Amino acid sequence: MRRLWLVFSQAVTVALAVVFVLATLKPQWIGAPVGGPPVQLSIAQAPPSGASGASTPPSPGSFAPAARRASPSVVSVVTSAAVDPKRKPNPAEPWFHRYFGDQEGPTSGTGSAVIVSPDGYLLTNNHVVENAGQIEIGLADGRRVAAKVIGTDPDSDLAVLKVALKGLPAITFGDADGLQVGDVVLAIGNPFNVGQTVTSGIVSAVGRTGLGLNTFENFIQTDAAINPGNSGGALVDATGQLLGINTAIYSRSGGSMGIGFAIPVSTARQVMEGLITEGVVTRGWIGVQPSDLTPDMAESFKLKVDHGVLITGVLQDGPASAAGMQPGDVVLKVGRSAVANTAQLLNAVAALKPLSSVVITVQRGEQAVDLTVKVAQRPKAKVAGRKSAE
Repeated sequence: MRRLWLVFSQAVTVALAVVFVLATLKPQWIGAPVGGPPVQLSIAQAPPSGASGASTPPSPGSFAPAARRASPSVVSVVTSAAVDPKRKPNPAEPWFHRYFGDQEGPTSGTGSAVIVSPDGYLLTNNHVVENAGQIEIGLADGRRVAAKVIGTDPDSDLAVLKVALKGLPAITFGDADGLQVGDVVLAIGNPFNVGQTVTSGIVSAVGRTGLGLNTFENFIQTDAAINPGNSGGALVDATGQLLGINTAIYSRSGGSMGIGFAIPVSTARQVMEGLITEGVVTRGWIGVQPSDLTPDMAESFKLKVDHGVLITGVLQDGPASAAGMQPGDVVLKVGRSAVANTAQLLNAVAALKPLSSVVITVQRGEQAVDLTVKVAQRPKAKVAGRKSAE
């Protein structure tokens, strides 16, 4: 009996030793848990991007959807022509800069453009493609293709290009006329030829004129970072809709200083449609030389008004001359639109249809006189002297 008990106790001891070794070295053989019960995560983990066919939603306040919507419609432009040195301002002076981008040699420049039609039409600045021998477009998907100029409009510094591609991602046009100071905007382009870049800012001002950049000025001002190479790129709203074509900056260094200018999409659309359908932009013209009326001028000429546009010259046999307009007249209204400066007069007259008639109210001495003017077609602008007579 005593011997049997000894054998039993030895067998139990050996069995316990085997179980201990297995539990330590091979717990899966006996189903023992490792390190206690499994830990339950208390945070929700997002599935990998693309795992369920949907991308990660943007964070609150993100402009990623707007950038994602508009970016495929913005392309880079490389031209074979050199920048006209007469139009390149001295970098040491504070001035308005057209921003082509870094020059890769004596015959090349870079800029941007916006796809406005699935059939291959693009909008850009006239100064980007001016005198270009060859133009190459770089699409957001990596394709590169040659482009040709459909038409240019130096007066507004706009141009329309065409590429032989179909089904392109055309941008959606927004409402620039409804813009307010403080609205969020994004600038998209190819600064310094580093590749497509998106910057954000707000609308700093609307209706900027008198900058001396174009004959017809009505700029959107923004503090979104705009740099060399952004010329012809897109200024879009927080939903990705096109508001303007980026065209110039005010800078002491040539780079962004928070003062950039874009041509409103309303102007760009009018120019684009004219260039595509007729090859020219149709604008009204009356043949006068205008000047802003200052208080000193009003006092010097003993005028009875302190606002309006002073006519300093009238083209002989022109529309205004035929209607009886004289030097010294002060234009107060074009039709029903009041004009307070030269830019407003130029824009009001340009909006008139050639061969139509309009009543222009002028102050002549102590009397207000209504003149009926038959509007003519504005002559084609000369690039070297775009501030021609209206």
